[in-house]
Amino acid sequence: MLRSLLKDSTILQYTNPLQISILFIFVLSLIVIFFSSISLGSFSFAFQELFNGGSDSLDSIVLFEIRIPRVLLAAFVGASLGLSGASLQGLFRNPLADPGLIGVSAGAALGASLIIVLGSDVIPDFIFGTLVLPLSAILGASLVISLLYIFTQGFGYQGITYMLLVGIAVNAFASVGIGILTYISTDSELRGLTFWTMGSFGGSSWQLIIPALIIISLAMFWMIPSARKLDLLQLGEPEAYRLGVDVKKLKFKVIISSAVTVGISVSLSGMIGFVGLVVPHLVRLLGGVNHSYLLPGSALLGASLMMAADLLSRILIQPAELPVGLITSAIGAPFFLWLIFRIRKA
Repeated sequence: MLRSLLKDSTILQYTNPLQISILFIFVLSLIVIFFSSISLGSFSFAFQELFNGGSDSLDSIVLFEIRIPRVLLAAFVGASLGLSGASLQGLFRNPLADPGLIGVSAGAALGASLIIVLGSDVIPDFIFGTLVLPLSAILGASLVISLLYIFTQGFGYQGITYMLLVGIAVNAFASVGIGILTYISTDSELRGLTFWTMGSFGGSSWQLIIPALIIISLAMFWMIPSARKLDLLQLGEPEAYRLGVDVKKLKFKVIISSAVTVGISVSLSGMIGFVGLVVPHLVRLLGGVNHSYLLPGSALLGASLMMAADLLSRILIQPAELPVGLITSAIGAPFFLWLIFRIRKA
């Protein structure tokens, strides 16, 4: 997989020195924020002092069993949302597209909501344990993918606009289902549902995140080599087809990879908005619009911003935590309004 990525990737071939410098800065920022995130929180420690203690020290337990799984999950969720947002905006040729547009996030939320509200009456906890909630969310996302594939006849029927309309309809149906579950839930179920929909990385563990990180990594490596094809698609589907782009295959790759990464991310962290919308625009403003730079840049910046948002959620009201979705929405909503006014002015 890695050899194929290096062989087919257009990152170095179609990026200029400024863009390569920006990507390098993103990597350095990612490293700095990673070490800051694992060192700071309600329980803070000097990272260099960690290795002076034994493996059973409190610092070691906090780092390896709580902090690192949480920070890694935040990084991969941010990277998957940023990359999915950039690729979907390129596919739909719409700067306002984001991973929730095709309905996968809503499908995952509906699956998780079913378990939160009805799961205790239907599925005993001992069958799946801690995996029952993410598995149900993944099944909800998979159902949305299947519906999209069927209704669009393999993602190739009547162009991208038709796929977009199907995604909007699926979002509406999922919202109705979540609304009904919210109405019939008890006080405790409503509280759990509310906190889950706000987003959090507090429930991360090695058992949950290792399979997710592997699948997300494979999906991202599968997507990035298609950067040049997304550039050609900006000319329009007919022109891209004449230039040798298999548009139907490209749609399949973008939709499936985005659905897989977003579905898994939502299943583990809850609903986190605006990252897939904001991050690609920030990367464009800094260095340009070609996807050879945009896709890896969005993944790197998305990971950094999500780790930073998770860090803020842990330190703003210590020892309590803010839902990380509130932090991302507080950042994303003003940017979204600015983007709308900028497009209207243009």
